[in-house]
Amino acid sequence: MNVTPTALPDVKLILPRVFGDDRGFFMESWNARAFAAAGLDATFVQDNHSRSRRGVLRGLHYQIEHAQGKLVRVVAGEVFDVVVDLRRGSPTFGRSVGLTLSAQNRRMLWVPPGFAHGFLAVSDYAEFLYKTTDYWYPEHERTLLWNDPALGIEWPPSDVPILAAKDAAGTPLATADTYP
Repeated sequence: MNVTPTALPDVKLILPRVFGDDRGFFMESWNARAFAAAGLDATFVQDNHSRSRRGVLRGLHYQIEHAQGKLVRVVAGEVFDVVVDLRRGSPTFGRSVGLTLSAQNRRMLWVPPGFAHGFLAVSDYAEFLYKTTDYWYPEHERTLLWNDPALGIEWPPSDVPILAAKDAAGTPLATADTYP
């Protein structure tokens, strides 16, 4: 497995070793020893699986209490995945990184606690898997406004995204709850 920092150094791009032949492929999507050796020592408590059609934008979500680390990947289709640093004490506070994750490229992304996360489905449909280091607490969930100009996110060109009500009503960075 190859682990490299992104433009936000604490957010890591993970390229797993894939063993393939004419029968298909095999890869480890999680191995506690290998990830710890790469500096990603996480204990996961919940696995989530979502399916979205083209144009669905989910996020940018985070939990102000019980902050979650997330190991994310796509098992069908393709998404544009975005992470925003919400740690006020960080030199990269308010900055974002966006990457393409797909079933074909098999990339994974480590999103540590203290970051907002979201994605846009760019294929006909996308199935998204993520492991979390803490449980979902709806009372602590927050949504950062996906198109806040202060974030400068360059979403892929598309029609108007399909948003849940909570995502359409997200909070701009200037007034969002953030981490120390």
